[in-house]
Amino acid sequence: MNRIRERIVEQFGNKLRIRVCGLCIEGEKILLVNHHSLNKVGDFWAPPGGGMDFGQSSEDNLKREFLEETGLNIEIERFLFVHEYLSPPLHAIELVFNVKRTGGELKIGFDPELQADEQIIKDVRFIPFNKIMEFGKDNIHQMFINVHEISDIANLKGYFHWKK
Repeated sequence: MNRIRERIVEQFGNKLRIRVCGLCIEGEKILLVNHHSLNKVGDFWAPPGGGMDFGQSSEDNLKREFLEETGLNIEIERFLFVHEYLSPPLHAIELVFNVKRTGGELKIGFDPELQADEQIIKDVRFIPFNKIMEFGKDNIHQMFINVHEISDIANLKGYFHWKK
């Protein structure tokens, strides 16, 4: 296991983590963040988001995470669904929201829980939905695996579980 992967497990592993994620869809494109070493096969593309800080609402946490990771300000439009990720040593419950960009400048952000030489965010961009599956199912967030059109994402509701 490489040093960054070890650091990720040290920081986020062996505990249940509550996360917030935002789906920012503009036309036929969706905003995704490319994380290096977040999974076992290398790059991992997922919507912006992160762990919740105690004492902050999910809305405030998501706005903070978006600004940190993407440089964008957002407005939350509505709650979509819950996703559970369970692949020990990582375990997360994700609250997924539909969001809208309200300002800021798109840029590659940072993860404040990690040191400068441990940063895992490699890229941030709006990607045409029909190109997402080209990354491979092991390299994209599980919410996209059974979705065939971008309009299907907004219709996801309820609880989704992914266990490895």
